[in-house]
Amino acid sequence: MLGTLYGRALESRSAHPILSDPQAERVVQLIDYDFGKLGMSPVMATSVALRARQFDTWTAAFLAQHPEAVVLHLGCGLDSRVFRVDPPPTVSWFDVDYPEVIDLRQRLYPPRDGYAMIGSSVLEPHWIDQVPWKRPALIVAEGLSMYLPEHEGTRLFERMVSHFPTGELAFDTFSRVAVRLGKLNPVVRRTGATLRWGLDDPRELERAIPRLRVVEDLRAYDLVGPGVDKLPHSYRITLWLMRRIPAMANLGRLLRYRF
Repeated sequence: MLGTLYGRALESRSAHPILSDPQAERVVQLIDYDFGKLGMSPVMATSVALRARQFDTWTAAFLAQHPEAVVLHLGCGLDSRVFRVDPPPTVSWFDVDYPEVIDLRQRLYPPRDGYAMIGSSVLEPHWIDQVPWKRPALIVAEGLSMYLPEHEGTRLFERMVSHFPTGELAFDTFSRVAVRLGKLNPVVRRTGATLRWGLDDPRELERAIPRLRVVEDLRAYDLVGPGVDKLPHSYRITLWLMRRIPAMANLGRLLRYRF
């Protein structure tokens, strides 16, 4: 939670930011913590920003088509997506995370129309009863799936999808190889986090949850656009190699499903 917050703040305050996130910059200044010990390098911050920008793009596009939708941001941490996207008050936006995380969010972020926070483990089945169900929904789970046991992650997504008549599910995932290599990530290693769930084929989730259909499958090297030139030459060579080596190409991906 703190690693990605700091990554977004670092990128936002750079000379030419990929992701403008003044709330992240402000919140980092308010939290008494040595963020330097997380090992969040400028390159990693750029990667965090590229990922967040893609989810912001998907969210804004969905809300442009469904201005009275419900948004569920699962495992929101200290992400300020609701402020970056700035949805109209006709949207009902719910940020969901552990009670202690929501307590911290309530002290750090201002209220806004159409915005609510729910303090609960996302895996607890009954919090969804607080969410209206007769409207299209966008379910966003950035940086969450890989920390869940596979059976619990699948059950979570199935429960979310079955609550609404129609909508989209957007999340990022690692391959099974990437999960095994997780300790090589300095932020994962230094926070003591454990990676659990890897997805090698997006169709696996379609088979587990028949309502879902893949509509977009992006790999790390697909996150191109303004700002990619900020990455070091060596990193861009790695992305080039990932396009050509299947085992590397599928280490991480961003998925969007429709239901």
